[in-house]
Amino acid sequence: MESSIIPTLIQLRASANSFLSQYEPLAIVFVPIVSFLIARVLQSFIQLVQEKGVKPTVIGFVMTLVKLVPGVKKYMDAEKQKTAAYCHGLVLGSSRTCHVDATYDYEVTSEVVDKLQSSGKSSRDGWKTELPNTGLGTRVLEEMKDIKQKDPAWQGKCSGTVYIGGNESEGHFSLINEACSMFAHTNPLHLDVFKSVVRFEAEVVAMTGALFGSKEKASGGKICGNMTSGGTESILLAVKSSRDYMRAKKNITCPEMIIPESAHSAYDKACQYFKIKLWRVPVNKEFQADVKAIKKYINKNTIMIVGSAPGFPHGIVDPIEELGELAVSYGICLHVDLCLGGFVLPFARKLGYPIPPFDFTVQGVTSISADVHKYGLAPKGTSIVLYRNHDIRKVKSQMVTEWSGGLYVSPTIAGSRPGNAIAGAWAAMISLGQEGYLEHTREIMEASKRIQQGAKEIPELFIVGRPDMTIVAFGSNVIDIFEVNDVLSSKGWHLNPLQRPNSIHICVTLQHVPVVDEFLNDLKDSVRIVKKNPGPISGGLAPIYGAAGKIPDRGMVSELLVDYMDNAC
Repeated sequence: MESSIIPTLIQLRASANSFLSQYEPLAIVFVPIVSFLIARVLQSFIQLVQEKGVKPTVIGFVMTLVKLVPGVKKYMDAEKQKTAAYCHGLVLGSSRTCHVDATYDYEVTSEVVDKLQSSGKSSRDGWKTELPNTGLGTRVLEEMKDIKQKDPAWQGKCSGTVYIGGNESEGHFSLINEACSMFAHTNPLHLDVFKSVVRFEAEVVAMTGALFGSKEKASGGKICGNMTSGGTESILLAVKSSRDYMRAKKNITCPEMIIPESAHSAYDKACQYFKIKLWRVPVNKEFQADVKAIKKYINKNTIMIVGSAPGFPHGIVDPIEELGELAVSYGICLHVDLCLGGFVLPFARKLGYPIPPFDFTVQGVTSISADVHKYGLAPKGTSIVLYRNHDIRKVKSQMVTEWSGGLYVSPTIAGSRPGNAIAGAWAAMISLGQEGYLEHTREIMEASKRIQQGAKEIPELFIVGRPDMTIVAFGSNVIDIFEVNDVLSSKGWHLNPLQRPNSIHICVTLQHVPVVDEFLNDLKDSVRIVKKNPGPISGGLAPIYGAAGKIPDRGMVSELLVDYMDNAC
């Protein structure tokens, strides 16, 4: 057999040499290299098309070429600086009206730009840039009070933001402030010193887990977790734990994650931090996570899918049971974002509201995040991340190391943590108890339903989806909803502008319970004003809302937001 193979190989070699002899040696060397590079470019292009779609990819490529034209990039950078100033003071995610054509004519109305540039600078007049030579001592408290008095009025006027009812000098507010002051010096990193705070954290985690089914047989009885600084940190930890768990379990080294487009932006941050490929999938017609669409993106590298209960934009609970079935069938993780609904949904269900399953009793749910500093009525900087079992948490989710300073272990992203926030969360939960949370949930659910009904009775407005909780989002096909928002702002209200579809929402808190009628009257009046006199009001910000969706170059939108943040401090 060898005698027949060798002549064949010699013949093939002779034929190959004869064929290649007609080409230049350099061509023979460079053609494979060039072909390889072209193939890589095409591969990258195809991947971009898969991730972003054909139109955004082509536009991004064209804009990149346009920026190479001499003078164009310099012009765009100048306009970008104007826009960063224009965006100063807006909520993240807002945008400005602009005009984009083939030459990327990125215009800003000079009058508004100049106004916001000057206001941004003037707002910092008198700000300290170095330590005073002589300290004020206790007089600093008076100065702080003077500065605080210049803040806008927020009592009952802000969407979300402040969840505790009443004012800061009495009731639950006063209780939380006193609890925090008692433990302002503590740090749970020192387990052997601040044992009280360590106990508080363990009990807050256990009590929160009980709200989400830890006592039920279906949960497995091994729920564990930690307190964090907020929902973003809780989500970051859940994502990292899931990534490392799936690496250990299925040897996934190129992790991917799939989330609905209504999921919080903290997942984008987590994927950037932990090198995970992120797929954002459009929601269904009910503005819920589209399970069938998510299923199409699952592959051998998928580590995690996400559901929200509810989603921040519209207050709608995703189909967690269906997502759980999907996670189980593919052997992947499912994180449920209860940052907003964690301290409402369990109690709303007890009150008889039709709340769909959302917690660890759903098979497939591997982690949950819940903010105590929202409807848990705890001080700011308190959230919970929970895991179905210790195996998920222990796989590299905690920082353990040895160095010259000794042995070190930390369960969260932070090392030192404010013990006063933990103590304040414990105080909030123990002081209110089941009955307190039930009563508060009754009040805010009733208030949100009244607002929802009141908005429905305004013919120019429509409710986005079917809210399950205390967020009411409304848009309009008749008038500019962002102009309505401007008029409401002039009346002192601070709502959240949304995209896809253009709308605004109010996240109802205890602060709103006594002012529902006032809000509905102002909403009706604002709609009437805009309908009678359409067009931006003087000093309004309607021209900037929603325009980010009109800019074809999404990379430019990202750059503008980064520049805005960079100029913020």
